[in-house]
Amino acid sequence: MRITVDAERCVGSGMCVLTVGEVFDQRQDDGKAIVLRPEPPAGTRDSVREAVDLCPAAAIALSTPGTPVS
Repeated sequence: MRITVDAERCVGSGMCVLTVGEVFDQRQDDGKAIVLRPEPPAGTRDSVREAVDLCPAAAIALSTPGTPVS
């Protein structure tokens, strides 16, 4: 699993950080999400999927090796 955030779509709600702060953070200047761990540890994957579902802007994408980002 690999995580990307579309900064153009991100609205800075912080839901991803609240859901799995060890994987996501927010930029100081504009509050947009950043990925701290693009390939999250196995123990956080369910939380990462929850963060994707909770993102109000649908700015977080997950991909697996050999498949396009969705």
